[in-house]
Amino acid sequence: MIDQATIDRIIDAAEITDVVSQFVTLKRRGINFVGLCPFHQDKTPSFYVSPAKNICKCFACGEGGTAVHFIMKHEQLSYFEALRFLAKKYNIEIQERELTDEQKQAYNERESLFILNDYARDYFVNTLHNHIEGKTIGLSYFKERGFREDIINKFQLGYSLEQRDAFTQEALKNGYKKEYLVKTGLTIEGENNNYLIDRFRGRVMFPVHSLSGKVVAFGGRILKKAENTGKYVNSPESDIYHKGNQLYGIYFAKQAITKAECCYLVEGYTDVISMHQAGIENVVASSGTALTPGQIRLIHRFTDNVTVIYDGDAAGIKAALRGIDLLLEEGMNIKVLLLPDGEDPDSFARKQNAESLISFIKENEVDFMRFKTKLLLDEAGNDPIKRATLISDIVNSIAVIPDNIIRTVYIRDCSLLMDIDERILIQEVNKKRLNHIEKAAPQRIEPEQSAAANDLSQPIIRNTKALSKRNPIERFELSILYYIIRYGMLPLTEEPTDNINSESPSVLDYIKFDLERDGLWFKHPLYSQILIEAVEQSSKNPNFDPSRYFLAHPNQDISKIAVNLMSDRYHLSKVHTKQFGENVKQEDTPLAEEKQLIKNVPRVLTELKNAYILDRLKEIKEQMEEKQKEGNWDAAIELMQQIKDLENVRKALAKALGERIITKW
Repeated sequence: MIDQATIDRIIDAAEITDVVSQFVTLKRRGINFVGLCPFHQDKTPSFYVSPAKNICKCFACGEGGTAVHFIMKHEQLSYFEALRFLAKKYNIEIQERELTDEQKQAYNERESLFILNDYARDYFVNTLHNHIEGKTIGLSYFKERGFREDIINKFQLGYSLEQRDAFTQEALKNGYKKEYLVKTGLTIEGENNNYLIDRFRGRVMFPVHSLSGKVVAFGGRILKKAENTGKYVNSPESDIYHKGNQLYGIYFAKQAITKAECCYLVEGYTDVISMHQAGIENVVASSGTALTPGQIRLIHRFTDNVTVIYDGDAAGIKAALRGIDLLLEEGMNIKVLLLPDGEDPDSFARKQNAESLISFIKENEVDFMRFKTKLLLDEAGNDPIKRATLISDIVNSIAVIPDNIIRTVYIRDCSLLMDIDERILIQEVNKKRLNHIEKAAPQRIEPEQSAAANDLSQPIIRNTKALSKRNPIERFELSILYYIIRYGMLPLTEEPTDNINSESPSVLDYIKFDLERDGLWFKHPLYSQILIEAVEQSSKNPNFDPSRYFLAHPNQDISKIAVNLMSDRYHLSKVHTKQFGENVKQEDTPLAEEKQLIKNVPRVLTELKNAYILDRLKEIKEQMEEKQKEGNWDAAIELMQQIKDLENVRKALAKALGERIITKW
């Protein structure tokens, strides 16, 4: 579908820091950049971006890869869809043939849902502006709310007709499948499949956008009062929409949040829209649902600072309280602003401009401690039991704060505000924190204990849970891949050289020759595929670059292996450095490692053979024991002879390993 030359152009153009920073706030750390990982619950930055290698890697959850693979994971796209995403970003034209009917049939279901949502958005927008009902009811409503035309267009607001199946019938007529209409929640299917109706009929429409701007869901507000009908209806959960991981307005707010180093959190769609119209763009909404950890992590990618803005009524106060502990637990710095009675962010913002609104927020926002203390003290009055409950409530909030310094500051503030001994508060916070940690602690994974850990030929691979589960054969196969991906086309000589046409065999050629000479190949299917592809590509292309090829591989599992093996965290141990010389600096270790290829590559191959022999010896010994139990002594003797032969081979390998002898080419 996309030719290799175009793929290469896209990969060359896609600078990893540029791509990742569109979704994650990055800070420079040495020659690399670091930020909060978008793929797991990351409270301290563990997501590293290497401009030099043009890759990213999370050293907590293991996700990473090239810019293509980052987009694949982040936007839930296929490999070729991610390439198109980047091609569009960098204005690279893609020439490809028309899809066949079979290819259209097999097209990604998720993409079909996105396409249908795009169609629905355009349909609702068109209905709002061009249909008589849309203009007289929907557009009039937005104008009455004071929304300008440019704001209505920016947020792609629309209208769904009152006719019970107007949208559904139009979509079906245009070739959209019923199953996708039902899966997105745009259409409701009746019992026994006997009717189809529009979920959002008679409502003004608010599209919900993902971080990259894709329409993942809709919210609809009814304009006519009806019994047993909620004011707002939202899309149900689907393959592309998980409401606990989405924030309304995040697509329009992400750059402003980063620039302002603060995010304003409100409740509803119109709150966001009105604040944008007032000139405040760093604002998002939880869309009327209780705040979730997934939504908080989405904000945390761009800033540590959140100001929660809710109505000043009882419901608004309760909503603010519900989210505080979750925000604290995610390591956020929280301030709270309660608006005057009778106001919500929508109505209040419509009366302000950007300057006056920001000024009001800055003058009236308070940190969570003072907000919660004042609020609960007013409720407790002079009742000592209620005051004790209040203190316990605040202690619970402080205990979930992950940062030690911030936690200590809040304990001191609480001590002064509540007139209680700071030591008692520290004790109570520590008790709560201990309980919290015990509940949240993952099962401990013991580090691998192996003689290979001190083997000078083994690349030191750290921070991988899977490694502790790998058998020795897989571990040595992976170590061989380390040398293939990093140094595969370099000649195996005493001195490093850039001349890949040297008379000496390349690292990859030597590995292939040595394995085939002994009738061996990799057992792990994925590692075997990498080795086969490396051999095939090197035979076809004298300029083959293994690291580039496998980092950009369409198979994400393969690209992850390449990322792991190319990552800066996979560095030489002190033992390696000693072998290369006491004066070797850390930044010189790649060159030092190249100098050792002629020793380390044959050695790791010998280690692999030794692992094969040990594995085979174990199998034969088990078979021999079975034959002895059966009384089949002839077979047992034959197996014993095989053991003897293998032991002789193992001794020879052990000698070679002990003396660091290299088999010559």
